[in-house]
Amino acid sequence: MGKTKGLYAARKLKMNRKKFRWSKTKYKRKKLKLKQKVDPMEGSPQALGIVLQKVGRESKQPNSAIRKCVRVQLKKNGKTITAFLPGDGALNFIDEHDRVIVEGIGGAKGRAVGDLPGVRWRVVKVNGVSLQALIAGKVEKPMR
Repeated sequence: MGKTKGLYAARKLKMNRKKFRWSKTKYKRKKLKLKQKVDPMEGSPQALGIVLQKVGRESKQPNSAIRKCVRVQLKKNGKTITAFLPGDGALNFIDEHDRVIVEGIGGAKGRAVGDLPGVRWRVVKVNGVSLQALIAGKVEKPMR
């Protein structure tokens, strides 16, 4: 038994194609929006959060370093994530309870980048001011 053939077979072929698409994993995950449901950022490019604590994460082999990160609680849904602090001395400009904006770190398929296991986000702004501008000394950090 193969595909249906005949003058009026197109409807049956179309319906079967529709039905059997659900057996494909990529199609099913896309239609059920599983990625957005699991993602703490819920599919958005950036999110606002509050710094809970400063943490140091050890890098993977063969590198040896303590990368500076912060634990951030997102405002939109209350989920807690670990965000990387890019730049030399960035940890000095961030205190607990600061408002930060985090974004994806830019890895393949939204995964972690480089030698930091499990860290998928980075801090962009602190209290409404760019973190890079703070590190460069162009602006001072405003007090909330």
